[in-house]
Amino acid sequence: MPNSEIANLRRAIGQLRQCITALETQYGDATVVKRLVNDLERLDIDAEDLGTARPTPAPRSAEPLEVVVVPDTPYDPALWHGADDEGVGGYQAHRG
Repeated sequence: MPNSEIANLRRAIGQLRQCITALETQYGDATVVKRLVNDLERLDIDAEDLGTARPTPAPRSAEPLEVVVVPDTPYDPALWHGADDEGVGGYQAHRG
């Protein structure tokens, strides 16, 4: 992360800290507030790790992804001739 993005992240965490502190004053040791405090600590740790880590660009695919167009028209019923209908009792050969 470039320094400006890390600074913006730190600023956002600081604002979040102020909000959570206000909630602690209002709600005390409620479980939901404790979870928010825990999440905030995790964000703070992760932001610190990002600040010291070397950025690595995401790998790029050499070839663009192939787009497969699936038609909206019904399939040819002959495709399913002799196929097993799962949940309908299984394949049963025609008896003559």
